[in-house]
Amino acid sequence: MVAQEQFANCFLRLDPRQAHFQSDHLPAGKFRVHNAHFRSPSEIAIEHAAGVQRKAYMTKRSLSSEGPKPVNLKVLAEYLSLSPATVSLVMNNAPGARSIAPTTRQRVLEAAKRLDYHPNPIARSLRTRQTFTVGVIVPEFSEGYFTMLMNGIEEHLLQSGYLHFVVSHQGKRDLIDEYPRLLSKRSVDGFLLVNTSLNEEVVAPVVAISGHKKIKGTTNVVMNHDRAALLALKHLYDLGHRRIAFMKGQPHALDSEARWEGIMAMAKRVGLEIHKDLCIYLEANSWSPELGYPIVRNLLARSRDFTAIFCFNDIAAIGAIRAIDDCGLRCPDDISVIGFDDIASAAYHTPRLTTVRQPLHRMGEVAVQTLLKRIESPQEAYPEFIMFEPELMVRESTGAAPTTSPGSTRKKGRTKKPVG
Repeated sequence: MVAQEQFANCFLRLDPRQAHFQSDHLPAGKFRVHNAHFRSPSEIAIEHAAGVQRKAYMTKRSLSSEGPKPVNLKVLAEYLSLSPATVSLVMNNAPGARSIAPTTRQRVLEAAKRLDYHPNPIARSLRTRQTFTVGVIVPEFSEGYFTMLMNGIEEHLLQSGYLHFVVSHQGKRDLIDEYPRLLSKRSVDGFLLVNTSLNEEVVAPVVAISGHKKIKGTTNVVMNHDRAALLALKHLYDLGHRRIAFMKGQPHALDSEARWEGIMAMAKRVGLEIHKDLCIYLEANSWSPELGYPIVRNLLARSRDFTAIFCFNDIAAIGAIRAIDDCGLRCPDDISVIGFDDIASAAYHTPRLTTVRQPLHRMGEVAVQTLLKRIESPQEAYPEFIMFEPELMVRESTGAAPTTSPGSTRKKGRTKKPVG
């Protein structure tokens, strides 16, 4: 009889809410349990705890990849025991997320990754009245300056949940005027300009990299060109160079004037004389080393009475080094060359290029951060200029000034090629 009671209690504990438990399937001589309505306080407590566990289990099951329902903001917030507003701020990287404890932010991000939760972009756009898209206008898509900037731009936009449209105007005035209109029709939240100046005012916030004009609604991200010129010229001066050729950028390149003015001012400060016959001016709309090759070759055809060239950018400097070599001279034995930008290939060229480094990747990141802050907090004041400091990267393309004119002696084993 005791065994029978224990057997019955076992079934009661499994499902104590059953009013009647029929044991017809049991062998003859066994028992039936009737009127099992009664539950002791301990059984009620056990059932309540089981219910809580079942609810937690079902919640976790619905959050797992095997669950039938996709995870939404409300479910993720319940899972974390946080408010939906807190989770939303973290997941959307909104300005208000900075007020949330770092440990909480990390917990939200880890849970979202583990449970494969992604914010609903449509719901987000309806709630914020934003498209979470940015228009990026550039001159071209060449390797070097623009590639390094775009790496920083794209990386931060992706992390912030923004998409971007990139258009290239190739220096054509009609495209520079038309692209902002087309992108505005697609309701972009803001504009990032790279070495591009708009002729018409736009409603959305604008951040211009290498922009130098004070324009309403625009933040300019620029390099300290005075400091850049001082670093390069002092380096050449300390190496003994006194007659230096200077290369000015194309008229459509926004950095041309600022960089040239910096060179003029810092040359006086260092004590270098600028010779007009050694000043050369880029005109071609090219983004390959061909940019610097013909102009330096022509200079060498006129005069070899100089020992160094300060080029407008690294691409032109690589072309200049080739022109020097093709004229039977060597860099830096006969003529030293300095570039500008420190593009990725500068350290791998032969000779390795001495150059003034712009932190291009970082400039792209800061430009995006500034634009998104202006988009998300339009009432806050914004800076008109953000200035970055340069760094001189001394490598192999600069050396001590030769004691004789570059064209007056021949190097052993080298034959001068005709200049033409």
